[in-house]
Amino acid sequence: MNLENLPLDTDELLAGLRPWIECESPTFDAAAVNRMMDLAAAATAAAGATITRIPGPSGLGDCVRGDFPHPRRGEPGILVMSHLDTVHPVGTLAKLPFRRDGSRCYGPGILDMKGGAYAALQAIIALAKAGIETPLPVSVLYTSDEEIGSPGTRGIIMEQARRDRFVLVPEPGQPGDGVVTGRYAIARFNLLAQGRPSHAGSRLRDGRSAINMMARQLIAIEEMTGEDCTFSVGVIEGGRWVNCVATSCRAEALSMAKRQADLDRGVERMLALSYRDADGTGFAVTRGVTRPVWEPDEGTMALYGLARDIANELGWDLGHASAGGGSDANFTGAAGIPSLDGLGLLGAGYHTLEEHIEIDSLPRRIRLMAGLLARLAN
Repeated sequence: MNLENLPLDTDELLAGLRPWIECESPTFDAAAVNRMMDLAAAATAAAGATITRIPGPSGLGDCVRGDFPHPRRGEPGILVMSHLDTVHPVGTLAKLPFRRDGSRCYGPGILDMKGGAYAALQAIIALAKAGIETPLPVSVLYTSDEEIGSPGTRGIIMEQARRDRFVLVPEPGQPGDGVVTGRYAIARFNLLAQGRPSHAGSRLRDGRSAINMMARQLIAIEEMTGEDCTFSVGVIEGGRWVNCVATSCRAEALSMAKRQADLDRGVERMLALSYRDADGTGFAVTRGVTRPVWEPDEGTMALYGLARDIANELGWDLGHASAGGGSDANFTGAAGIPSLDGLGLLGAGYHTLEEHIEIDSLPRRIRLMAGLLARLAN
């Protein structure tokens, strides 16, 4: 099979991608995410798949599985796993519209990771158009809450992934045109400062500001960052009236480490920050969603070896690395299911108003994924 002969037209591909990007789908807007799931389910069904809608966790969007026709359908095969939620709130399109600018194409979620999810579907479609049957049955899974750590879909992910032999994840590709063969460990924390109220104008000294307490702790938390483990705070909310000393203040923190043992020590340090004073004020740290470290094993490296061979045929040297920033491959890879991540598009600026893809990576990554689907076998 000559992958260069697959029927791919870049202009047509971008035209097909545009509706996915213009269907905004921030994680916390379940209705918006479900509109995106409707769109992806329709496109996947049009490609020949049987669609299963999986109800999402409370307050979040649904998940969708698509199973493509195959003589061995029902046997363990290949699961292509993507999330369709983004960090961009509805209305971001006004500031970051879908647009083509030279060698780049911009839009919310285009790199992380709607472009990769779309490219994976196009790889399946291209193989079908070329009359190429994959050795193993192929399925896709679209999930709804990856951007907040997959707290509601982790069980769904593992239940679905354990039905298959291989997991391919089209998260953004690595700089230098590489893929991801491992992910760092990540823990999230919920922080609560509990103060004492008073009137800020007439009785300021009677109160104890939860905002002040939180601010001091946030500085201490971020100063804990070292070579082994990083700490950052990304969400904070406190107070309701400027003339009232704040009673409570909430925040969310994130810690990341290359090794599980380092993350475990980081978790201990975070939990040790909790205290309670005799007057009832204090600071509480509770552990949130945790992604385990995923270290490359023999199964993952075999997948990478095949992908590298395919890339060589296509004319480039495919590198690999472990990466920061979690993905749902943390779960499948750590569970020992051969997984290959970072198969998606190249670009930069994800999670910002400069998010874009490199257009020439779209057909190139489609061919790479098509090659994997066409060659992975028992």
